[in-house]
Amino acid sequence: MAINLLFVEDESAMHELMTMALLDEGISVTIASNGTEALAQLRGDTEFAFVVTDFSMPGDVSGLQVAAEAAALQPNARVLVVSGLHRSQLPPIPPSVEYLSKPYRLRNLVEFIHKQVG
Repeated sequence: MAINLLFVEDESAMHELMTMALLDEGISVTIASNGTEALAQLRGDTEFAFVVTDFSMPGDVSGLQVAAEAAALQPNARVLVVSGLHRSQLPPIPPSVEYLSKPYRLRNLVEFIHKQVG
């Protein structure tokens, strides 16, 4: 079974690196460069097992809004918010949403994914 992951990140170098690394782990990656693109993907036909979103996003839709919408629209998806800010500096995160601090290692993300599926 393929694992579909929506990766929401505005830094193109980061999504290129993560896409290559996650593909090597057998994880199918869909990229969204901002919150608006992420919401369009979440409202589409693809069912995501994981949604990983940066907290700080350009435009009108924040990563936290993406996380909340992901939890509502795709309740079977595991949602992870990443941020360079400490968790205590962020607004409240929905209870079903996990948090990972930046910078993080690819290994941390892969371990999180495999722990959830495995």
